[in-house]
Amino acid sequence: MSQQYDTIIIGGGHNGLVCANYLAKEGLSVLVLERLPKVGGAVVSEEIHPHFTAPYCAYVCHMFQGKVIEDLDLKTYGFGMYNYDPVVFQPFPDGSYLNGWQDDPKTYEEIRRLSEHDAHAFLDWVPFWERAAGILHRYFFTEPPTFAQVTEAVRGTRDEEVWETMLTVSVRDLLDEYFVDERVKAFFVNAQDMGDPSAPGSILSAAHVSWVRRFNKREYFGIPKGGMSKVSEALAQAAQAQGVEIRTNAQVDQILVEDGVVYGVRLASGEELRSFIVVSNADPKRTFLSLVDSKNLEPAFIHRVKHLITRANCVKFLAALKELPDFSRYLGPGFDPKLITYIRVCPSVEYFQASWDACKNGYPSRHPIMHIQIPSIWDPTLTPRGMHVLSSWTLYYPTHPKEGSWEDAGKEVAENIIETISQYAPNFRECLLDWAIQTPQDIEAHMGMTDGNIRPIDIIPQLYFSRRMPYRAPIQRLYLCGSGTHPGGEITGAPGHNCAQAILKDLQQVVPG
Repeated sequence: MSQQYDTIIIGGGHNGLVCANYLAKEGLSVLVLERLPKVGGAVVSEEIHPHFTAPYCAYVCHMFQGKVIEDLDLKTYGFGMYNYDPVVFQPFPDGSYLNGWQDDPKTYEEIRRLSEHDAHAFLDWVPFWERAAGILHRYFFTEPPTFAQVTEAVRGTRDEEVWETMLTVSVRDLLDEYFVDERVKAFFVNAQDMGDPSAPGSILSAAHVSWVRRFNKREYFGIPKGGMSKVSEALAQAAQAQGVEIRTNAQVDQILVEDGVVYGVRLASGEELRSFIVVSNADPKRTFLSLVDSKNLEPAFIHRVKHLITRANCVKFLAALKELPDFSRYLGPGFDPKLITYIRVCPSVEYFQASWDACKNGYPSRHPIMHIQIPSIWDPTLTPRGMHVLSSWTLYYPTHPKEGSWEDAGKEVAENIIETISQYAPNFRECLLDWAIQTPQDIEAHMGMTDGNIRPIDIIPQLYFSRRMPYRAPIQRLYLCGSGTHPGGEITGAPGHNCAQAILKDLQQVVPG
């Protein structure tokens, strides 16, 4: 233990790298330890077939905060975006479709093709969700608020009614209040990590993931140029320019604690490294149930961590394609490929509900809600000329199937995904050169995310208001900076930023001035 660092960060995912950047900018010596051969965590690209590069986990930057991008000057280190539009193309079994555009007037005209009533309702729908998301976004770069703080902040304002609706009304009920066309309802149904669109609180989860992005600059919405790994590489290069040391293939086995104070880490190799501060970018369950000896934590705290909710899981379907899926039934012959950059499959609210109900009861969904992206439409460097790569997050799936195992269920789920896409794009099966599926079990094994939960705890009220996972651990000088802390998952950089600010604030109190 000859070398002393100010800070050791466990995990080179994007939030770990963001945290490292902010600490190094303030003069701290920082070491980042990553167990995999390259940094990035969930923000990486992998070759899934010779010369076909796909986003292995995260596949879009729609919430990466402009403050972080600009503070760290990431454009200098190669960060760039393809700002695609329409944002989503959603086909329906009857041959109709909807496009969602970045500009609301264009989306209004899309909806108007299906329902004059619902187009006018859309004009009220958007302000509601913008206000709901605004209530959450104001805390993006703060300590996690308490429920009482948020309630008091909206009291007597226009947002008070919105706040009450977020907590007491379900997405499904809200859809029925605004819209009459079942296709329009299917276009907007979204419960995110709440899973159940009929559950009160589903509005809060949907507002966080689907609407907070409106508070970011449009130039930071899109597909990263050169693939998802370019985001992590830019963060790593920026950190190294500040003097951060990064070690890959360095798996941390234990966080070292003595008398309630952290003093370093032990690697799987047996090597011990000393630091004044340790920051874990691992998820809360992995941090406190695996990396910290239980004797250093109160039983009540361990119990609380074990019961953090990680139910809203997905599978990742990846495919190398000889050609584009054929959506000419909807868009006409010779359609612009950019119209299908991002495809959502969810034909009805009932279909969405059935997917969640199956997952809740421990069964892989037979009603796959698909979020399909074809990044090679914009970025030809990802595939051989004229060919494409497809990446889909598909909802919802249990961590552990009630019957059998994921080894048995994985191929059946993949076949169901292929068959479902083929119902909309009949050439899809013939397009396939190769495919791979990542089940929750695979995601946990490869990415180190407990239960295969990609956020990595569900973004529901547990994360926002109970202070269940603050940046400061109940061990002195141990911090958490990952997506399992406020304000939660997605590529935002906010947890890494906020953790760094908490550390710097605490250091200011230890060493004034």
